[in-house]
Amino acid sequence: MPADLWSSDAGPLPAAVGSPAVETLPLLDPAVLEDFAEDLGVPGMSRQFLRDYAGLWGQRHARLRDSLEQEDLAVALDAAISLKVTSAMVGGSRLAHLAQTLETALRQGKLQQAPTLLALIALHGQDTMAEIGRLHDLPAV
Repeated sequence: MPADLWSSDAGPLPAAVGSPAVETLPLLDPAVLEDFAEDLGVPGMSRQFLRDYAGLWGQRHARLRDSLEQEDLAVALDAAISLKVTSAMVGGSRLAHLAQTLETALRQGKLQQAPTLLALIALHGQDTMAEIGRLHDLPAV
């Protein structure tokens, strides 16, 4: 990422980033997915949504990373919102929180926070996908 874009000092990272609070959020909250399944009312639909969510992780992460590297803030914001919403729908609380934090940083012009947040999203995203695979017997992504 270009140094001039990310070097300005727009204040500290949002409070929860890097703090124990992020680590205390569950990677995956099964109750959220159960509620989602009930709301859908179609057997197997939530499992298919979860499979699609996990299968698209690499594309979502790449879109977010690439848009930040290219300084395309509109695409980065869209990618962060998409990750936030879909993560929340499947119960990926930690990843949804980090995506929300990135969205807020982008909206506030705190662009120097993007590399740290992107690294946290990558790390916890991989952990979330592994947890999905483990709990729901889906292939690793």
